[in-house]
Amino acid sequence: MLSVMESHEAAFPQVMELTGERTAPGIWHENYWFARHEAAYHWITATRKPTGRVLDAGCGEGYGAELLRLAGADSVVGLDYEGTTIRRLAKVYPQVNVVQGNLVQTGFADDTFELVTSLQTIEHLWEQPRFVAECRRILKPDGVLILTTPNRLTFPPGNWYHTRELTGPELADLVGAELTIVRTAGLRHGPRLTAWEQEYGDCVDAQLATDHEHWDPALADLVRSVTAADFTIEDSDPAGTADSLDLLLVGRKAPYHGT
Repeated sequence: MLSVMESHEAAFPQVMELTGERTAPGIWHENYWFARHEAAYHWITATRKPTGRVLDAGCGEGYGAELLRLAGADSVVGLDYEGTTIRRLAKVYPQVNVVQGNLVQTGFADDTFELVTSLQTIEHLWEQPRFVAECRRILKPDGVLILTTPNRLTFPPGNWYHTRELTGPELADLVGAELTIVRTAGLRHGPRLTAWEQEYGDCVDAQLATDHEHWDPALADLVRSVTAADFTIEDSDPAGTADSLDLLLVGRKAPYHGT
């Protein structure tokens, strides 16, 4: 059986044009960002086995939705607004149910999903509170929302695709207005990346400083070799995530007890 990355590469050896907005597997100079995204999906599947109906909101290229499906979800819907991306997803991962639509007005019925995931997406949205409210609406009673987003305190400034980046407390306040927060965590570099940075400097800044064709060989070798295992994710209260690279949050919809 092909891995998620192998399935993607086999179907699309020539990937979409890179704009900086999306991250796809199989592109060597994007590998650090892909592995960083993948680490969060692995954290989800390791800490909460996906069951029932799952929605991956802002699914992009679809590798995360496929990981959720392979982890045991009964069905996975990948929702994204961009048509070309959705069409590619449907061909690469045919067992993921694909829907093109608006994340703040999805069209799904109330109480549809046991789990909604949305990774590295909310920072792109103009109507962030409306998105969280929509997630609450389509979650089943006692359903769970899992979000990740770059930490505004550590993420390099100037990404014009981001409408609003968040700190840990800001993300908690945003989600806490609609859901009960049950877990917060931060993603950081693991020992190998930390050791590399002690010798060469910040690897994110180095990647953004120049085009990949001009990277130092040490940086190019590092980026090619990064895997999800090179990142650590540790539970923390929202204030304790200040030095993390990405923020992770789990919120639960209150069960309905009737009147």
